[in-house]
Amino acid sequence: MIGIVALIVVGPKDLPGMFREMGRFTARIKGMARDFQRAMEDAADDSGVGDITKTLRNVTNPKAMGLDALNKATGNITDWSPDEKTESSATPRGPETAKMTEERKEKAQKIHDAMAKKAEERLATEAAATEAAAKVAAEPPAPTPAPAPAPASDPVDPAPQPESKT
Repeated sequence: MIGIVALIVVGPKDLPGMFREMGRFTARIKGMARDFQRAMEDAADDSGVGDITKTLRNVTNPKAMGLDALNKATGNITDWSPDEKTESSATPRGPETAKMTEERKEKAQKIHDAMAKKAEERLATEAAATEAAAKVAAEPPAPTPAPAPAPASDPVDPAPQPESKT
C-alpha cells in the first residue's frame, strides 16, 4: 500500500532512488543505536555496575552463604528418630545400660512429640492470626456513628438581669 502511494506521489523514475536513500537513512539510525548501546554498556562496565550485579548475585545465593549446608545439617525435624545409630551406641552395652538407653529413648521421643505438638499449635495459631488479619484488612471500614444530639436543657439567658430590691 505504501509502495503504491509512493509510486503515485514520487513517480516511477525517482522511486528507486528514494528507497535507496531511505535504506541508507535506516542503516545510519541502526548504526547510531548500536553505538549508543555499546557506549552505555562501556560506561556501565567502567562504573562497576557489573561488579555490583555479581556481588548481589553472590549475596543472594544460598550456597554462598552456607544456608544449603545448614539446611542439610539440620534436616527435617519430622525425620528424627531416637533409634538412629550414633557412634556412642556402636559400643556393646550391658543389660542395665541397655535398659537406661531404652528409657532415654522413650523420654526423648515424648519430648520430641510434645515439641512437635507445640510447634503445630503455634503454626496453627499464627496461620489463624494471619487469616484473621487478612480478613479484617479485606473488610470495608465500619461506618462511624453520628454524634448523639445534645440533651435538651433549659434555655439560659445570656445576660443576667439585675435583681430588683423591693
